[in-house]
Amino acid sequence: MRENRPYGSEGGAARAVPTPIVKWRNRSTGTSETPVHPAKSIDIPYAPRDFRMIERAMSHTPMTYRDAGVDIDAGNSLVERIKPLVRRTMRPEVLAGVGGFGASVRVPLEKYREPVMVSGTDGVGTKLRLAQQLARHDTIGIDLVAMCVNDVLVQGAEPIFFLDYFATGKLDVEIAASVVAGIATGCAESGCALVGGETAEMPDMYPPGEYDLAGFCVGLVERSKMLDGSAVRAGQVLVGIESSGPHSNGYSLIRKVLARAGGDVSVDVGGRTLGDALMAPTRLYVKPVLKLLADLPIVAMAHITGGGLSENIIRVIPDGLGIAVDSGAWPQPPVFAWLQQHGNIEQSEMWRTFNCGIGFVLVMDDAHADAAIAGLATDGFAAWRIGSVTHGGERVVIR
Repeated sequence: MRENRPYGSEGGAARAVPTPIVKWRNRSTGTSETPVHPAKSIDIPYAPRDFRMIERAMSHTPMTYRDAGVDIDAGNSLVERIKPLVRRTMRPEVLAGVGGFGASVRVPLEKYREPVMVSGTDGVGTKLRLAQQLARHDTIGIDLVAMCVNDVLVQGAEPIFFLDYFATGKLDVEIAASVVAGIATGCAESGCALVGGETAEMPDMYPPGEYDLAGFCVGLVERSKMLDGSAVRAGQVLVGIESSGPHSNGYSLIRKVLARAGGDVSVDVGGRTLGDALMAPTRLYVKPVLKLLADLPIVAMAHITGGGLSENIIRVIPDGLGIAVDSGAWPQPPVFAWLQQHGNIEQSEMWRTFNCGIGFVLVMDDAHADAAIAGLATDGFAAWRIGSVTHGGERVVIR
């Protein structure tokens, strides 16, 4: 253990360290200097004649974990509150979930010849800060799930289970339950089991009312059906699926623009308040896209997150090929025009920061694009041909 090593010896030779001095201000004898070990340095208003007097001066009131700021009963109460929410996300593969030391999930070998696990982890960025400022805790959990499951989906994987991490300085059961309810909703809408998580109450780590979130997801895909971009060819089309708004990216810039504009989230933006437009939960693309994958030869997919349209689609396009995107091919949600206007943001910066109305992209032969667009419409998702795969020239062109 570290305290048994010579001071300063960790990772190298021991080195001499001056012994600090604590000045004891003794009422009867005046000031004296007594050397003490670094780990035992203390500062008290006066020094009694001996350490027995220090011991007598100290309080002997029993202390509890709650006194230190951790309420175990509140944590247990939260677990009971969320159990019904978790149960509705269960899949037949789950053998043991919430309550144990670890969740157990069976790989359904009857469905796969050579199953491959695809994992993803993410947070929601500083959209979380805005959610806390606006006291909108009920949908931020959906954002958390979407950021993970949509990423896993890109390789053709079906999300199987999800875990969350919720950290705060002082646990507010109502807020935490609201957040987890959103997580459960996102999991249920994605067909993904919420098998467990961690609620960490850490006094002094977070200011009052603040919390942090992280999520982790595992999906399965048949190895022969994995999408890795190797089948992408010049001339194939890009089918873009609508987003609900900024989703969970670009919020550091969004919050700066909002502050510059005066911070009023009640202003009208295309028939809804700015607050509603900014807090709209990230779309969950899992179920409609998995249906398309079962029927159509999609060769690559991209989740439009940090980096926007400029930097995400190209991640699944092989070297030697590029993309040409027609920005007039889809209607952009009004919130993006509001952000660009009030932040005086250049267009190139918009493309590389925000999804600008396209949350997910499919790459396929043109012959299958109409069927894909029609299938998505059936499931309530608008989609458009937004561009094509090119050969030579610039890697990314958005006009």
